[in-house]
Amino acid sequence: MPPYQPVNAPTGYDPTRTRHLLLHKKELDYLMGKSKEGGLTIIPLSLYTKGRRIKVSIGLARHKKKRDKRENIKKREAKREIDRTLKSNN
Repeated sequence: MPPYQPVNAPTGYDPTRTRHLLLHKKELDYLMGKSKEGGLTIIPLSLYTKGRRIKVSIGLARHKKKRDKRENIKKREAKREIDRTLKSNN
C-alpha cells in the first residue's frame, strides 16, 4: 500500500527514499530512554503537511491500567443492555 493515495501523491514523490527525524540528539535520547525504561509509548498526536515537509507532533503515553479497561467494559455492556431493552420495547 503506498504511503499516499495515488491521486493525492505530490509530483516527484518517492515513497522509498530515506526520511530524517528532525530532533536534537538530547531529545531523541530522552524519548528513547523513556520508552524503554518507563514503559511509555511514543505516539503521534497530530500529523500535517507544510510545503514539502510532513510535521508530526509526538507525545509519550502510559498504557491503560487494568481497572480502566474493566470500567470501559462495564460501560459498554450497560449500553448494550439499554439498547437491547429499548429495541425490544419498540
